[in-house]
Amino acid sequence: METSRLTGERIKKYLDKGKRFDGRELDEFRDIVIETGISKNAEGSARVKIGKTEVIVGVKMEVGTPYPDSPDKGNLMVGAELTPLSSPRFELGPPKFPAIETGRIIDRIIRESKFIEIEKLCIKKGEKVWTVMIDIYSVNDDGNLLDAAGIGAIAALRTARMPKYDEEKQKVLFGDWSKNDLPLTKETPISVTLYKVGSKFVADPTLEEQDMSEAKITIGRKGDYISSMQKGDMKPFTIQEMNQAIEMSEKVCNDLLKKIEKQLK
Repeated sequence: METSRLTGERIKKYLDKGKRFDGRELDEFRDIVIETGISKNAEGSARVKIGKTEVIVGVKMEVGTPYPDSPDKGNLMVGAELTPLSSPRFELGPPKFPAIETGRIIDRIIRESKFIEIEKLCIKKGEKVWTVMIDIYSVNDDGNLLDAAGIGAIAALRTARMPKYDEEKQKVLFGDWSKNDLPLTKETPISVTLYKVGSKFVADPTLEEQDMSEAKITIGRKGDYISSMQKGDMKPFTIQEMNQAIEMSEKVCNDLLKKIEKQLK
């Protein structure tokens, strides 16, 4: 069910005054809960809850051929399934644009931050490399599935194990773990999606706030620099609004990273 016009007008009036229905600051996230190792069949997995929004993310690995333009690097594939279980707005069948967009944005956050050292996933140049597959499933949608998916992907990768590969049999020994960890950089990337509602940017919107947004931007950060940026929806941003979003993202990402690190230790 879409947010009613009356509720939407009230949300915009509150936000114009710097207020939100649930009492949070404009740059403040809801409570975040991260649970890892939830799947016995995945190399890495995580369940993430942001308020009432919930996603499950799994990491699987297999051996395949490299892409022609990167014969000495591993492969990365990210897919998202937004299920009817999580919202009546989602339907069964081939993935629609929101699911495709979610997968592409999370792929970009991980790929552009170089969080996975994909050159270390090469088994034999031009012939065999590891493929890292990240699957995202929505469980409940109360707004901001994108950031929940991003946190879930990072948590699942951080806790993923490498299966052994038998060179003689040319077979992956699933369930038999290698001594080597999944090659990741020391710095963890983090992303935040800011939604523009009226004249204000809002972090971690509820579904009602998200319905009122005119445009959004997902900014990925790693350390002190911006590693990726993806704008969504049709309405453009002015230069001043872009600067505002970038400045806001720095604070939000720093706060978010502290919360994530605390739960993944």
